Amino acid sequence: MMPAPESTAQEIIEHLRALGSDENIAAMARFGIATENALGLSNVQLRRVARMVKTDHVRAIDLWASGIREARLLAAFTADSKALTLAEARQWANACSSWEVVDAIADLFVGARLEQVLIPEFAADEREFVRRLAFAMIATAAVHLKKEPDSALLAWLPLIEAHAADERNFVKKAVNWALRQIGKRSLDCHGPALALAQRLAMSANSAARWTGKDALRELTSSKVRQRLDLPH
Repeated sequence: MMPAPESTAQEIIEHLRALGSDENIAAMARFGIATENALGLSNVQLRRVARMVKTDHVRAIDLWASGIREARLLAAFTADSKALTLAEARQWANACSSWEVVDAIADLFVGARLEQVLIPEFAADEREFVRRLAFAMIATAAVHLKKEPDSALLAWLPLIEAHAADERNFVKKAVNWALRQIGKRSLDCHGPALALAQRLAMSANSAARWTGKDALRELTSSKVRQRLDLPH
């Protein structure tokens, strides 16, 4: 039986268990996804379930508390951003142990407009997944906060520069992601982001140098230049 909007967290989890796949779990591990508490559902399947059960913030808290990968992703998809508190956001961040869950809750936290408080706080945290969350939020904000002035996004460039030397894989990739998304946001964002990418590309630190070179490659690509109407 398919879950409905009135389904409890436990009923939804039982439905997820029935859809689980050991084969999918093996495939997830190859992408660096933490599978210790995974049932083996794809994000496509989870999005389908999310559309059926709809938003329910109290139930999302219960889903998160289960510790199950799929339930936590579903919690991120079905929590009410207007109801999310700072305490709840911090609690979820503290429990993160997988990059994909981090990226899912980054969307929720930005939707809740908690980025001004949480990005600097999470960036200062030494834990790999918490720091990744800061930069995943910047990347998400650059794409989804279309009504924000470009200056609000450009204000995060010093933070990107400050943490570009973090060699840890999941932090490094998120720092790079944040820089690229700011640079692609608009013509006014492109120049400052490109200048930072150029500085980082010359860094003596290998992580910063990789981030700079990779961002340069995309920000100077014909696709990005065409979209921003830059001269070739």
